[in-house]
Amino acid sequence: MPHFSYKAINQRGIEISGFIEAKSVEAVQRLLNEQGLIPSAVAEKSLGSGSLLAGIEAKLASVTMKELILFTKQFRTMLVAGLPILKVLEILEHQTQNLKLKKALTSLTVEIKEGLALNEAFGKHPGIFSPLYISMIEAGESSGTLPDVLDRLVYILEHEHKVRSDIKSALQYPIMVMVALGIAFFVLLTFVIPKFVGIFAKAGLELPLPTLICLYLYQFLQNYWHLLLGGLVIVFLALRYWFKTEQGQYVRDRFILRTPLVGVLFVKAAMSRFASIFSILQASGVPVLSSLDILSATIGNVAISREFSRLKGKIQEGRGIAVPLESSEYFPPMVVDMVAVGEESGELEQMLRIISTHYDDEVEYAVKGLSEAIGPILIVSLAVMVGFFAMAIFLPMWDLTKMAR
Repeated sequence: MPHFSYKAINQRGIEISGFIEAKSVEAVQRLLNEQGLIPSAVAEKSLGSGSLLAGIEAKLASVTMKELILFTKQFRTMLVAGLPILKVLEILEHQTQNLKLKKALTSLTVEIKEGLALNEAFGKHPGIFSPLYISMIEAGESSGTLPDVLDRLVYILEHEHKVRSDIKSALQYPIMVMVALGIAFFVLLTFVIPKFVGIFAKAGLELPLPTLICLYLYQFLQNYWHLLLGGLVIVFLALRYWFKTEQGQYVRDRFILRTPLVGVLFVKAAMSRFASIFSILQASGVPVLSSLDILSATIGNVAISREFSRLKGKIQEGRGIAVPLESSEYFPPMVVDMVAVGEESGELEQMLRIISTHYDDEVEYAVKGLSEAIGPILIVSLAVMVGFFAMAIFLPMWDLTKMAR
């Protein structure tokens, strides 16, 4: 959508200027008139280097979860205060420092003035607002309880942010240690070992197995590094392309869920996410089948998303929710039993909240358990690598010492 610069006279008779996004000059004039302004000059903004740079920055900028949570909280607060939606969006547009979000809010204002519903306008920006976010907006808009729905949405976003932060914190330390081990292995293999091997070769020593292994690895890297590097790049690009396909994502996510230690953590995080989002959607009046569509798009794991697609077909056959869940390999018996109790008692929303709270604690314990389990594994790995290189260097040195004696 093109940008226009304008000059206009406000209600106090003062000339003001600015920029606005619209489909045409006539649309700009209409929008200015609706704001109580009298347009005196409207011109389409040229795509100079400055505007191109701004456009590139807007595309490169990303809206973080913290920024989205803050935006949602401010949006809800001003709606509760009784401000009109257009005024709220205008205030938020001036407040935000994120270029991508600011551009989206400008578009939202124009689209709503052109007659789009709020959820339809939000839906035009999928890079910022998820299907869950848009569906919650639609539910609040249709029921007339948008502030309450936004309050529940803030809870979901904060919950999601906490779970992701916990998982990242648990995996950050082992990743850093593995990278450090890889760098140390490369430096020792390419710079340290060859110098010692030269000394041992001049002395006519018979090299032990660890030293020979290091020597052969060094020769392989020295002679075929370009093939190794090219192969790694090809494998990386091939996997990256494959993981963009649905089948590739399914295989990757299924593998993650089956990985020891990490898989259990991701399953528990998915159960927490499922229960919290499902309970909020039920409280907001979203139908069960629509909730499953939203969960399938927002659960964050393609393997579990396929389960929701399969469950939807069984629920449409009139089997309820608990019975289809029982046949899934990812939903623990406790979740199935509590959902069944909630269905029978008519308190499904309450049961889902209990499940969500329980698995929040489970995720926290799993994160601590993962950290405690990974520590010894890393220590053993470090000891094995240090011991291997120590043997590769000191075994020949011991033989050299005996020869000197």
